[in-house]
Amino acid sequence: MTVTESAGGSRRGRRNDPDRRERIAEACLDVIAEWGVSGTSHRRVASAAGVPLGSMTYHFEGMSDLLHTTFGLFASRVAERFERRLAAATDAASARAAVVTIILEDVFGSPRDLVLSHELYTLAARDAAYRDLTTAWMARSRSALERHFSPRTARLLDALIEGLTIHRALDEGERDPADVALAVELIAAADARTR
Repeated sequence: MTVTESAGGSRRGRRNDPDRRERIAEACLDVIAEWGVSGTSHRRVASAAGVPLGSMTYHFEGMSDLLHTTFGLFASRVAERFERRLAAATDAASARAAVVTIILEDVFGSPRDLVLSHELYTLAARDAAYRDLTTAWMARSRSALERHFSPRTARLLDALIEGLTIHRALDEGERDPADVALAVELIAAADARTR
């Protein structure tokens, strides 16, 4: 049986279960969504993944390695959805519509992703070891936005998206989708005037 090292230094799965490491990371996302980072344990993740507890230390060097890998997977998936939506835009109007769709369907659409986003933000705010994930995520978002908007407007739209994420998580009041569209239009219009 051969064990290989991954780029991050962690051991990879055995031949008879090559996807175990990824399955553990997926299960960890579910555990974090239900219990939060503070309630996430090797035992809970192993149970959710349907693997022996020993698999946790075999595939990950510790809880920090597991959380970093798991949140890296999550951030990459969210960024890929963001990039796909903006890549499909063909003009300024469809780019603005894509941003509105990202907010209303991607950010507001999944309570699970909303919780996971905030767990990552909190972790990165407290521990610099996780800031590389949020920094890379924001850079990908801004880069996707800059396909259609100036760098300044891309930063403002990215901040709008993040700010509305916080409001969505903390305010249970009704949201008018027209307000989101208006906010995007106002930011984009200001950009058009300054070009």
